[in-house]
Amino acid sequence: MGAPASSAPTPGAAGARIGVVTFPGTLDDRDAARAVTLAGAEAVHLWHADESLSDVDAVILPGGFSYGDYLRCGAIARFAPIMDAVIAAAKGGMPVLGICNGFQVLCEAHLLPGALVRNDSQQFVCRDQKLRIENAETAWTSDFTAGQEIVIPLKNGEGGYMADDAALDMLEGEGRVVARYLEVNPNGSRNDIAGITDATGRIVGLMPHPEHAVEAGYGPDTAEGMRTGLDGQGFFTSVISALVRA
Repeated sequence: MGAPASSAPTPGAAGARIGVVTFPGTLDDRDAARAVTLAGAEAVHLWHADESLSDVDAVILPGGFSYGDYLRCGAIARFAPIMDAVIAAAKGGMPVLGICNGFQVLCEAHLLPGALVRNDSQQFVCRDQKLRIENAETAWTSDFTAGQEIVIPLKNGEGGYMADDAALDMLEGEGRVVARYLEVNPNGSRNDIAGITDATGRIVGLMPHPEHAVEAGYGPDTAEGMRTGLDGQGFFTSVISALVRA
């Protein structure tokens, strides 16, 4: 079965520089950088001990097990030297995406509310996961449409999103749930939440992995054939489009 070609780079993307942070224990930094490159921007590798963001336009905190997930997932990474620059830039309006472990880091840094806890099954989960895009107005989801259903890989052991009732009411009431699990809740997240945003729409945390569904031959299976799923591309083209519009 033939695989479709990956989509063309986003128009105007050539000048965009997107930083991808590597912590000790990060696993998916190269995948995230590949997704950025396929979308047409320049991927800039950033190290956890760096104190500068090297003039990037946006930042991705990728998945993995930063610092071995000691204490809590993301708890040590939140204090890495580069996070001072990430937090300052995020508060200044720079788009930031945290994927899986990166989502955990954003919560630990209090850039997003809530926390990620051990899956309710007490098991590590790895599956192709159906999601519904709830908010298509963030810097990282504008190339989707609200209500669009997509499939991207998910892999986590501590992916259950938890927040108190007041925080959940705020997220729901302000339309800050970015994506929701469909058909099955793989980790016990409250309200089936798979991703959230801050009030500005520029900081997004997402538990599933869009960077693993951006290139023909490597994504989830679809009706078009094996490994043909490209649904993750929209997260990366969205931020480039946002940077071009800015």
